Parts: sequence; C-alpha cells; structure tokens
Amino acid sequence: MDAHLIMLLVTLALWAAGFVVLARLRPGATASKPVPSTGVSVIIPARNEESNLPRLLRSLAAQSAPPREILVVDDGSTDRTADVARELGANVIASPPLPDGWRGKPWACHHGAQAATSELLLFLDADTSFEPDGLSRILSGYTGGAFSVGPYHAVRKLYEDLSLFFNFNMTAGTVPNGLFGQALLVDRASYQRIGGHEAVKGRILENFWMAERFRAAGVGVRSVAGRGLFSCRMYPHGLRELIEGWTKGFASGAGQTPRGTLLLIVAWMSGLMLAPLGWWVTGDGLRWGAAYLLCAAQVGWLSRHLGAFRWGSALLYPVPLVFFFAVFARSALRSGKQVTWKGRDIRAD
Repeated sequence: MDAHLIMLLVTLALWAAGFVVLARLRPGATASKPVPSTGVSVIIPARNEESNLPRLLRSLAAQSAPPREILVVDDGSTDRTADVARELGANVIASPPLPDGWRGKPWACHHGAQAATSELLLFLDADTSFEPDGLSRILSGYTGGAFSVGPYHAVRKLYEDLSLFFNFNMTAGTVPNGLFGQALLVDRASYQRIGGHEAVKGRILENFWMAERFRAAGVGVRSVAGRGLFSCRMYPHGLRELIEGWTKGFASGAGQTPRGTLLLIVAWMSGLMLAPLGWWVTGDGLRWGAAYLLCAAQVGWLSRHLGAFRWGSALLYPVPLVFFFAVFARSALRSGKQVTWKGRDIRAD
C-alpha cells in the first residue's frame, strides 16, 4: 500500500478519536428536585477584579433562587474591587496578609469558608457568571460531595480564540471525574474532611489536588460542562495576560489528567496536525484537502460546546493548535520557576 495512503488512513483514524470525547463536552443534565433548603454561601476570592465582579454579581442577583449570602474575599487588591463588591450588595472580607507557604487564592477561599454561614459552599472565580436560572439548575443537580462546572468560554476579542485547544484539553481532561478551578460546590462536612483549602495552600492549580484529596477521603467527585448554565471571560486584558495565564500551571495540570484520556487527546491532536502536513508534503489537494476540511469541521463542531469561538478559528485551526503546543512547552519549561501573576511573583506548579 502506498505510504501516503497509509498516512492518510492513520490521520482519519486519529481524527475519529475526537468523537470519543464529544460526550464529555456536552452540557450536564440536572436532576428534577428542589434546591437544597439550607441555601448556599457563595465565596469569591478576588484580587484586582473590579472589571470582572459586576458581571458575576449581577448574574447572581438576577437568579430566581439567589444564594443565602455572597462573600467577596478581597485578596490585597490595589483597585476598586472591594468598593465595587459592596456597591453591588456583596459582603466584603479583607483577606489577612498572605503568609509564607500559601497561594493567594487558597488563602482567600480559606477565610471565606470560615466566614460562611451555610452548610453548602460554592467557590467561584471572579471572571465567571451564571446564565438565567443557571445557579438553580446547578444546585438541583447536586447530589453531595464535591461538584464542579466547567464554564462556557465567552470569547469576544480575536486573540481569545487562541485559547481553543486549552479549553478543549481542560474540559476533556476534567469531565466527569475531576474538578474545575472556576467553580467548586461542596458541603461543609466534606470540605472539612480533607482540611479545606489549607490542604492545598501551596498549589496554583488547587482544583486538581483537592480532587485527589476528596477521592482519598471517600468523597464523591463529579463535574459537567457548563454550556447554558455557567460561563467565564478568560484573560480579557490582552495576549500577554492570556499567555501568562495558561503558562502558570497548564503543563502541571495536564500531568494530572487520567493517562487514557491524555493519550486520546494527544492522538486526536496529532491527527489534526497530520492533515495540513500531509497536504503540504504530498501536494495532493483532493484527498488531503478533504481530510483537512473534515478536521476543521470537527474542530468547529467541538468548539461550539466549549465557547463562543469563531468558525474562522476552526477553519484555520493549525494556528491555535500551534499556539497551544508553544505555550504548553513554555509552561513545561517554566514549571517550578518564578512567574508573575496579578502582581505577585509565584512559583509555577
């Protein structure tokens, strides 16, 4: 058999692997039962989030079943984070000075949990927001233990489309048995059983390490994709912020992905790269062009489950894919070294 034909068949086989993970990207179903009568305490760690908080706090206020309380933990902000939170009705807690050995987010979450009055705790990143009735639907599907929702990416600026394959890897590597960093819903007893955020005080990607501790303690861990429920705007302040944001711990996070899932993702992305390479090497625009269009259509289809990514990004998918490989390599090379994030020098996971 012709070597080019074998390469084409391998490419198509790897392309097909992408459909195996499609089910993980679909929105999670919610159960038909009342929202827990005990209510929920929302805890939002916030450092220089004056531009993000209004969207989240307004979405919480618009819910048909609003939370019992909203606690914004001001993590040493130098902008109007605290003032904006108060103006929009949240209770503001000033986080004490960051002690040695702690990251800012776990430290803020730790103090928020101590101040919360509900038995159900919902930790949220400040750059997230809920769709109408999204909170009620998430609570209605909660069955105990640690539960997480992967946010739908609200892409607006063109450079944000470069996050496409990061979002894919994050979601496919987390659902259904991991935890996302943007949202954690957990009962207080389970949270205290693992020692809360103090147990992961030195971690950047605290969600991965908390998931391990929950499982070790016999606490159920579950996650779903959040399209139609919950969304986020990631790195809205420019390409540099996006690169630094994904660099700070993505390679370490990939190392926590189940091996079978990781191999499947690597196989699929390898197939995506082979399509344009095969076209370039062979010059066979008919067969390899068709393979490329199949890959582009698949990327476009999958991307709609992840965020508001443009179809042009799918058609030119090698651009965000090469960007993913470059930033992933940068993250791996800088693992364990000093990086700067939100005005702090931190050691990347």
